[in-house]
Amino acid sequence: MAVNYRVYQNKRKGNFVGKYYARAAHKEVITLNDIAKTMQANSTVKHSDVMAVLTELSEVLKIELQRGNIVKLDGIGQFKVGLTTVPAETAKEFTAANVKSTHIVFMPETTIDKNTGKHIKTLLSGLRVVEAPSYTSPKKPEEKV
Repeated sequence: MAVNYRVYQNKRKGNFVGKYYARAAHKEVITLNDIAKTMQANSTVKHSDVMAVLTELSEVLKIELQRGNIVKLDGIGQFKVGLTTVPAETAKEFTAANVKSTHIVFMPETTIDKNTGKHIKTLLSGLRVVEAPSYTSPKKPEEKV
């Protein structure tokens, strides 16, 4: 399996204006329902059971993140809450009002390559990249055949 890429020209001001780079070109949007169908086909579990588990996973993930916990999903990675803040002159002056927004930080699971000692993201292990045959937008779930 391979991930497609599209070539684009950098038009932002700076040292690299006019240079060419690549971005991942996504083929389609896969929904929770699509994942459940695939999981049903790969196991003895019914689609409705898979949907129930995946739906509950998203609810529990939300609850645990809101409790301030890191959620580790073996084989996938960790999710935690991150903060965007504005500075204060002193620690005493820093309040919750300095927190401007929250976001989710995803840290993919990694393994260490025995030959090179490098960290490899488990979900990307064995991935290849090739240029996209066309530069079309990803298919939305309702467009699937």
